[in-house]
Amino acid sequence: MPKVLITDKIAQDGIDLLSKEAEVDVRLAPSPEELLELIGGYDALVVRSQTKVTKAVVEAGKRLQVIGRAGVGVDNIDLDAATRRGVVVVNAPLGNTISAAEHTIALMLAMARRLPEAHASLRAGRWEREKFVGVELRGKTLGVFGLGQVGTEVARRARAMEMRVVAHDPYVAQERAQSLGVELLAMDELLQQADFITLHVSLTASTRDLLGEEELSKMKPGVRIVNTARGELIDEVALVRAIDEGRVAGAAIDVFREEPPGESPLLTHDRIIVTPHLGASTEEAQERVAVDVAEQVLAVLRGEPALYAVNAPLVSAETMVVLRPFLDVAERTAALAVQLCEGQLDSVELVYLGEIADHDVTPLRAAAIKGLLGPVSEENVTIVNAKLVAEHRGLRITERTGPAEDFANLLSVCVTTDQGQTTVSGTAFHDGTHIEQVNDFWVDIPPGDGYLLFCENVDRPGMVGAVGEFLGQHDINISFMRLGREKVRGRALMVLGLDDELSPELLKELESMPDIHSARVAKV
Repeated sequence: MPKVLITDKIAQDGIDLLSKEAEVDVRLAPSPEELLELIGGYDALVVRSQTKVTKAVVEAGKRLQVIGRAGVGVDNIDLDAATRRGVVVVNAPLGNTISAAEHTIALMLAMARRLPEAHASLRAGRWEREKFVGVELRGKTLGVFGLGQVGTEVARRARAMEMRVVAHDPYVAQERAQSLGVELLAMDELLQQADFITLHVSLTASTRDLLGEEELSKMKPGVRIVNTARGELIDEVALVRAIDEGRVAGAAIDVFREEPPGESPLLTHDRIIVTPHLGASTEEAQERVAVDVAEQVLAVLRGEPALYAVNAPLVSAETMVVLRPFLDVAERTAALAVQLCEGQLDSVELVYLGEIADHDVTPLRAAAIKGLLGPVSEENVTIVNAKLVAEHRGLRITERTGPAEDFANLLSVCVTTDQGQTTVSGTAFHDGTHIEQVNDFWVDIPPGDGYLLFCENVDRPGMVGAVGEFLGQHDINISFMRLGREKVRGRALMVLGLDDELSPELLKELESMPDIHSARVAKV
C-alpha cells in the first residue's frame, strides 16, 4: 500500500478515507529537520497552512507523487520544485465556499437587526427595545463585488431572501449572471444603488483599497458593508470616518489588514461588527476540505487525474521547446486585451498561427486564461484547472489555428464584450515577448514591465508633440514610443511606455484634448 504522511491537523473523515487505500501516519507539527528525515519514506504528503513544503522537502521526497493541501492557498508549498519533480499538488478550493457564503449572510443579518448591540445591552441588564430598531433584507439591493465561487453562493442566498442582487465583475459573462438572477452593473452604478455591499474578490494591485474615500463618497446614504474576503480591500480609516459622518450605516468585518488586528479602530466602533476570520470555520468546511483533498490524493496515487491540481503536469520536452517562449506571449497578450477592452466580458477567441499551431496548445490556452482571469480568480489558474475556471464564469473560449504570414509564429487574443471587440497579437523574439498588433494597428511594443499609454487619435502633424508636452508638464517620463496608423491622415494609435502611472484625472484630461479619440493605460 502507498504511504501517506499527514503533518497538520485535518478532520478525521479525511484520515479515514485515506486509510482505506493507504498506510497513513499522522505526525503533527514536525520541525523542518524532522520533516526532511521523514518524507523520503512516503508517497504522499497532506498539509494545511502550518507545514512549509520547501524545495528541500520536495527533493528529499524520493517516493513523493502528490502533495495535498487541505484548504485553498498553496503559498506554503514550493510549486516550481514540485512541478520539476513531477509531483502533483492538489488543494480543496471549494471546501470553504458554503461556509464563507453563510458567514457573509449571517453578518448581514446581524448588522441589519443590530444583534450584537442588543445582546450586549440585555446582558448589561437593560431593556432597550426601542433603541435597536433594524431593517429588513427583503426588498433591499445587495451589491456583490466578485461573482466567483463565494460571491455566487451569496447571491443565491440573497435572492432566496427576496433581495435584488446586482454585481460588479467584468470577468463574468452576462448569461452566467442572468442564470443567477443577478444584474451586472458598472462599479459606480453599484455604489449608488446598493443598500448592502459585500466583497468577494481576490487581493491584487487593482483591488487594494477597492473601497476607499472616493468610493465611499459615491455610495447610497445608509449603506451597510460586509467584508469576508481580504482586509486590504477596504481603507479602514476611511470606513470609520464614513460611519462617523453618517454616510455609512454600519459594517461587518471578518478580515483585517493585519491579523490579529491589534488596536484597530474597527474593534471599538459600536456600529462595526467584527469576527476573527471565521469565514471557513465550520465543522462541515473542515470535514469537506479534508475529504476533498483525500479523494484527490488517492486519485493521483491510483494514477488517475485530480480535479483540482494546482501545478502544471509535465509536457513533452519536444513540445515545450517550441511553446515555452509563447507561454509569456499568451499571458501578456490576454492580460493586455482585457485591460484595453470595455464592457462585460462575453467570449474569447485564441488564434495560433505558425509552428505553434502544430503542437498541443493546451499550455498556451491555460496561460491565456491566466492572463485574463488570474488577477481576479480566487483559484490559482493553471494548465490543469484553467478550463474549469473559465467555465465557472461562463466564458466561451474558442480556438483557431492556421499558417502564419508576416511572422514565423503569431498568437492573438480576441476579447468580445457587450461593447465590442478588442484584439491583441504578439510573438516571441530572442529578447522576449513583443506585442505586434492592437486591433487594426500594427505596432511593435518591446518586452518590459511598466505602464503603457494607448492613445487613439487623428493622424496629423503635432499630435505626438502635444501628448509628449502634456506628459512632460506633469513630470511623467516616457521610456519609448511606437506609432501605427490605418492610413495617412486617418486614425492612428500612439503607444508610449511610461515610467510612472497616469492618474485617472490626468487620463481624462488627456482624452479631452483635440483629435484624441481615446486614451487608456495598461500595466504590463
